[in-house]
Amino acid sequence: MFVSPAWAQSAGGGGLGGLEQLLPLVLIFVVFYFLLIRPQQKKAKVHREMLSNLRRGDRIVTNGGLIGTITRVPNETELILEVADGVKVRVLRGMIAESMSKGDPASTKAKKDKDTGQAEDEQNSEDENEEDADALEADTDESKKD
Repeated sequence: MFVSPAWAQSAGGGGLGGLEQLLPLVLIFVVFYFLLIRPQQKKAKVHREMLSNLRRGDRIVTNGGLIGTITRVPNETELILEVADGVKVRVLRGMIAESMSKGDPASTKAKKDKDTGQAEDEQNSEDENEEDADALEADTDESKKD
């Protein structure tokens, strides 16, 4: 009577519709890769390099918050830390959070010594300038008295 028959819709372009549904998922994966995965991989690489460069005498911080100096490296996976005078702790190398002091190569030390020498020269010249200024003030004070 007053009810119209319901007709099924015809199927749209099937090939392009599937690609349009996958596009948002691909974009989300790309964003996650550049914002989360890639920076985490770089950070892990830097941490692995830091762990491989640990040497005796370096000050380090463990994941538990202990600060100590490496006194001995018994094997590839363990370190002996001195956390206080005469107090030594055995720590796994992987549990090191950061190195507070890094060993400097010889060329860097030579450069620092050279820079320190320049700093001392600058300090000496500043001291001489101050002495000259003091001498001038003394001369002006004497001339005012006369």
